[in-house]
Amino acid sequence: MTVSRTFESVGGVPLDGLRYEKRGTTAILTLDRPASGNALTSAMRDGVVAVWHDVARDPEVRAVVVTGAGDRHFCTGTDVERAAATGRTVAGDGLARDEIGWSPHNVGVWKPVICALNGLVAGGGLHFVADADIVLAAEHVELLDTHTTVGLVGAVENVGLTHRLPLGSVLRMTLWGRHYRMSAARAHQLGLVDELCPRGGALDLALALADQVAQNSPTAVARSKQGLWHSLGRRREDAEEFAWALARLQMKHPDFTEGTSAFAEKRPPHWAPPE
Repeated sequence: MTVSRTFESVGGVPLDGLRYEKRGTTAILTLDRPASGNALTSAMRDGVVAVWHDVARDPEVRAVVVTGAGDRHFCTGTDVERAAATGRTVAGDGLARDEIGWSPHNVGVWKPVICALNGLVAGGGLHFVADADIVLAAEHVELLDTHTTVGLVGAVENVGLTHRLPLGSVLRMTLWGRHYRMSAARAHQLGLVDELCPRGGALDLALALADQVAQNSPTAVARSKQGLWHSLGRRREDAEEFAWALARLQMKHPDFTEGTSAFAEKRPPHWAPPE
């Protein structure tokens, strides 16, 4: 029987606007402000950072699923009404790598992250899409970038999308703002979405995929993910050498001997705890 736990805070940080669960080896992060389109706030940013740190520390967590509450919105980006009232967005004056806490990469999480798109994705919600390892989407999902529509620059998440989409597609989303919506079918055609699902089906598929990846060596999975993501923007030779260094490290890890032995003996492997 799979044990499920839900957390109201992590490391003393309240999870306002978020729902955080652990089901067996899978952590589930739900953006939980359905009445506000699951829009992002400063408090949510702090909670998401705390969750990523918790995921990195917990050896029982093998994969993470990110989704939104309801079936209308995955995330509509920064809460514009709050920004209008306060005169500021989530961002401050620091470097992007220090301020953008929505991404697991910002806090060094190398466990697999699956994004289950249950509804509309806009603006800052694209952070989760750009930095996920696998993106699943319900067939009714649409994606758009609203930064320029509300007077902001389409920046970090937009750059991330250039690694997953043709440049022209990212430019159309970014420069046309609310006037262009990319359908889930088009996103799948272009490779941004890995698999389409019926309405309400993205989360179930994401959980099934999380269970599958949890059967592999957690250290090998983390190092493989790290090598692939770090290849972006590097010369091929440099990327291959970095990945090969990780591969050599893995050959000295107990999971290498255990994995090959288990395969030869036709038994389930017993992996070492993730490093």
